[in-house]
Amino acid sequence: MLSEQMLRIAKENLQTHIEIEKEEEYIKSLINPLQVWISSASAPACYNLIPLLANGEVFGMATEVSIHLLDSSHYKEILHGIVMEAEDLAFPLLHSVSMHTELDDAFVQADIVILLDDILFQHEIPSLEDCIRQVTEQCKVYGSLIEKNANSRVKVIVSGKTFVNLRALMIMTFAPSVDGQNIIAVATSLENAAKAMLARKLNMNSAVKDVIVWGNISGNSYVDLSKAKVYRYDSAIWGPPNFSRRLLDMIYDGNWVRSEFAFVLSSLSSRAHHCLGMSPAHVIATVLRYWYQDSPSGEIVSMGILSEGQFCIPEGIIFSMPVRFQDGSWEVITETEISEETQEALKFFSNTGFFQSLEFLMKHKIS
Repeated sequence: MLSEQMLRIAKENLQTHIEIEKEEEYIKSLINPLQVWISSASAPACYNLIPLLANGEVFGMATEVSIHLLDSSHYKEILHGIVMEAEDLAFPLLHSVSMHTELDDAFVQADIVILLDDILFQHEIPSLEDCIRQVTEQCKVYGSLIEKNANSRVKVIVSGKTFVNLRALMIMTFAPSVDGQNIIAVATSLENAAKAMLARKLNMNSAVKDVIVWGNISGNSYVDLSKAKVYRYDSAIWGPPNFSRRLLDMIYDGNWVRSEFAFVLSSLSSRAHHCLGMSPAHVIATVLRYWYQDSPSGEIVSMGILSEGQFCIPEGIIFSMPVRFQDGSWEVITETEISEETQEALKFFSNTGFFQSLEFLMKHKIS
């Protein structure tokens, strides 16, 4: 082949290559991935959460996601390692994964914000006032950035082990243009822990549903078993997969429910509870899946949401109560009948100053 002919072919190949690259870039520009931001991204929960968000089960197999990892510059190496591992997974729906250490760039065009931040206690536990001040300062920064940078219909999920309800309330306060319906506090970790304990007590796999968590998720809460059901329980009465029996009829040890069960759950909701991230990651992914693809029909989900006076709970506070997810939104299951024991628990919250303390925080949250 003559040199002149080879040069002509090389020129044609280069032009074709340029045209293909332009076409690929144009196709990529048409893709509008879901923008997911995760704060405190060096936490173990984030590491476990990324594969769940990128495999297509949460948002559907037709939705690509871009994941943004936010943390301080002290954790830059950890974030870089997470980004490399996430890229190595080569999930088809993972459009991109990036790390951010500058707060000014946080939550840009965010469709979903997942807040994993917790107050970390060192050798001495600080006073409640110091904790509240720290929460307020942090949420003021995050709320302002969400207000400024995120999409108008952004969904915010508040998770963690400390001051979950308060943090959700503060985000609402400092991001006033975000619909309060789109800011929730995750109570499902405590709910799932209760279900697992009950299943172990019954010597069966986890098939317990409709356990309700009321109150302050990471503090003074009440686990309500009055509506709980057991499925696929091996007993004299057997039925199809949708056949259920009342849980309290299956557990005959009332002392265990009132003592060991209650004690373990109270320790799980305490600040000292240690977690390696698998459980909160699963819980957050489950809540997002329900939000985008509906919760199972007839099933109760516990969620910390802004009270509008349901169940005689004071308005304007974040309170965990039963909800269902449907058509991209959630609604409180107001038709839930409240047992006498649950009513007593709600009265106990009021008598011990639970509601009053939240009202106090509302009045002093910005100072």
